[in-house]
Amino acid sequence: MQEARYPLTLYWLLLALVFAVPARAQGNDGLINRIEALQAGYPVSVLESRLYAKEALTRFYEARGYTLAWEDPSNRRELLEAIRAVAGDGLNPGDYHYDTLAALALKDLNDSAEELQTDLDLVLSDAFLLLASHLHHGKVNPTTIHAEWTANRQQREMQSVLAEALASGTVYTTLQDLKPRSAAYHQLVQRRKTLGELISADWPAIVSGPSIRPGDTDNRIPDIRRRLALLGDLSGDSPEASNHQHYDDALATAIPLFQARHGLEPDGIVGRDTLTALNLLPLERIYRLDANLERWRWLPESLGETYVVVNIAGFELVLVESGEQVHRQRVIVGRPYRQTPVFSDRIRYLVFNPTWTVPRKLMIEDQLPIIRSDPEYLERLGFKVFRGWGANQSEVDPAEIDWTELSKNNFPYQLIQQPGPQNALGQVKFMFPNQYDIYLHDTPAQSLFSRLERTLSSGCIRLERPFELAERLLANTNGWNKKRIEQTLATAEPATVVLSEPVPVYLQYWTTWIDPAGVLQFRNDVYDRDRRLLQALRADSEGGQSLTPRADNRPTARTD
Repeated sequence: MQEARYPLTLYWLLLALVFAVPARAQGNDGLINRIEALQAGYPVSVLESRLYAKEALTRFYEARGYTLAWEDPSNRRELLEAIRAVAGDGLNPGDYHYDTLAALALKDLNDSAEELQTDLDLVLSDAFLLLASHLHHGKVNPTTIHAEWTANRQQREMQSVLAEALASGTVYTTLQDLKPRSAAYHQLVQRRKTLGELISADWPAIVSGPSIRPGDTDNRIPDIRRRLALLGDLSGDSPEASNHQHYDDALATAIPLFQARHGLEPDGIVGRDTLTALNLLPLERIYRLDANLERWRWLPESLGETYVVVNIAGFELVLVESGEQVHRQRVIVGRPYRQTPVFSDRIRYLVFNPTWTVPRKLMIEDQLPIIRSDPEYLERLGFKVFRGWGANQSEVDPAEIDWTELSKNNFPYQLIQQPGPQNALGQVKFMFPNQYDIYLHDTPAQSLFSRLERTLSSGCIRLERPFELAERLLANTNGWNKKRIEQTLATAEPATVVLSEPVPVYLQYWTTWIDPAGVLQFRNDVYDRDRRLLQALRADSEGGQSLTPRADNRPTARTD
């Protein structure tokens, strides 16, 4: 019986192979061979361009039976135009095979060799898929700060986007529509274009020297005046006035405006920091914009109707409702060695009159030295000391502890600060549980908000006016209003309030942006993140550096 069944099995196997061969043969053999090489993990280069979007290319050509896709020259023309245009978004056209395509994409290839048509088709598809991916969610992977060449980091089916664009003849508009829809992104693109017009302008360094005050006369003032006029901070200056060396009323108005939009004290005094900002080259400003355009591409397509944004580099929180900024306040963020991470989550509940359980690292590095030098510190600030954790936790009299004997490897205690005016978290905290133990909270150290640069916390975000934010976030939570908040605070007892609907919160790091008045703002790169992001953004597809100037819903920490 077994001998009779074996030939029958072989028959069906051969029959399946016979039917499979014609199906494969219907497609373009060159496409099939190259896609199979990609699937096998081999590096595939065609027309001196390496193909990178392996999975998306495979799915795209499999879905169309391995037939050529770019036979219509208008589609090729639109792709080339779209690639050329991305320089304005801070991306490098060379990353998307621009030179190769510029030489071939617009030619009539109907009479060309089949191999050339095949190779060009693959390069065109690879270029579209990479560009679509980078426009939609960024070239640089925010979790690693490395350039991405797979076009597969997020779940959008880019091969389907390509197929639809080719079928409808909308290659250019399809790619444009993949960019962030936020007006803030497109405003930055427009300002980038304006700054690009200044690259060829005479931009001599304004030399350092004594501070210049209103009423002073200084030979650097003509250069300062011209610089402010080029940057749009000084208008209506006559050619005669531009050579005056006197600090007049026009400068007394323009310089504070310039200082304010660069995060400097708007005192009108031209000192070292103001000169540094004035000497920033147009190309350096463009690079700043490029880094922040990439950060916008990392964000979701929609931030929601109501959401909170914290700009770490700008030391500011903004609440948006129905697309309008309805609340702003100053914040304090992490020190450079305890940086506030960039990520997104949802504010789910508030805690009034919170206790503060000191994280172990802070107990050892921050609290222990203070306790040793100030025996009254714990009692004065309302701390209790506990041995053990959970059900086995027991309170210990701090006077019975020999604090000099404790160390990183010998610290069996917990410090818990009780509710009160001295509590490090103030009287309210806004919770969005995350793996970094980061949240928004009140602070008793209100005087620190007067500082311009506020990298002063251990990573969490301190709020200047937390109860205004609390009242707005609780507006849709039944029974909660300003009066009830005040009554709850008066009890001095911890109280948790769950929001009726969680509110998205985005911790971002923007060193340049357009404010509601349409003013281009610049801030110091306090965490030195722009440089690292730009280095990754300029990396070419071979892993090196591009020589052509560029003309955080799971929470994800980033050092972008």
